Amino acid sequence: MSHSVDIAGLANLLQEAAVKEILPRFRNLEAGDVRVKSEAIDLVTEGDEAAERLIKARIEGVAPGALFVGEESVAADPALLDKLADADLAVVVDPIDGTFNFAAGVPLFGVMASVVAKGETVAGIIYDPLGNYWVIAEKGSGAWMCRANGSQERLSVTAGVPLEAMVGGASTGFYKQEARREVMANMAKVRIATSYRCAAHEYRMLAGGHIHFLMYQKLMPWDHLAGTLISQSRRLCRPLRRLALSAVASQWRPAACHRQGELGDAAPRGLHGLSRSKQPKIQSPPGLLRAGFLFALRRPVTYGRHRDPC
Repeated sequence: MSHSVDIAGLANLLQEAAVKEILPRFRNLEAGDVRVKSEAIDLVTEGDEAAERLIKARIEGVAPGALFVGEESVAADPALLDKLADADLAVVVDPIDGTFNFAAGVPLFGVMASVVAKGETVAGIIYDPLGNYWVIAEKGSGAWMCRANGSQERLSVTAGVPLEAMVGGASTGFYKQEARREVMANMAKVRIATSYRCAAHEYRMLAGGHIHFLMYQKLMPWDHLAGTLISQSRRLCRPLRRLALSAVASQWRPAACHRQGELGDAAPRGLHGLSRSKQPKIQSPPGLLRAGFLFALRRPVTYGRHRDPC
């Protein structure tokens, strides 16, 4: 059984949610618009919920028949997460990654989506609402930064350096105290270890060669599936003219992100099969986004034909 997913349409949908529901609320949240979920550093805002509602309402148009797994949907119905591993097709969404930053008015947050086919991540998208660009990876064709003016840049991780020269991100907040002491002590061995509290931008920095490592302990699919696939995309085999998006996908099972796998049929045309077109329905805040440009695949990507695209 095969499944068609309009990757470009999904990317556009993340942009629409950002323009309509997220950016108007940035640095404009009322006291009642921010709520605590599990603890003071685990927040949800009206922006998170409204953006997820918009994406969920439109998802059938870009991924027909797909299970929708959103962070806030799982917060309302935890049993939804158990359906992900066995779903033929699923779209996993983090409506605002970096909610703590968003709520604090820090301009470091993103919107993320991944496509999962039979437990395997086959496409990932990170959208930066403030920069108005996408980082997109799909099994078989690498990671690309796509800007709203139509330009595309292939991303590549940086070369290795000695341990003492490494710069990267380390999230230690979910370790138990004793383990955290040990981990943080070991972090003194690298040049810089920090946390931006936004996996979307941390994965973008890793895939773009700006940092050497990332470390996470709490692995939720909406936080890590897209970024893991994007970061692994240096293992490419497609020449530029056959661009479709990433050769190695990561499989997710509840409570873990692990095992790499191979699945799917690469698109006949990838990002170079994308075209610009006007989008009159979305009006961008002045000075923030260049609205009016959309990516549109010439035909949807089809998943489910089990062969190695290389």
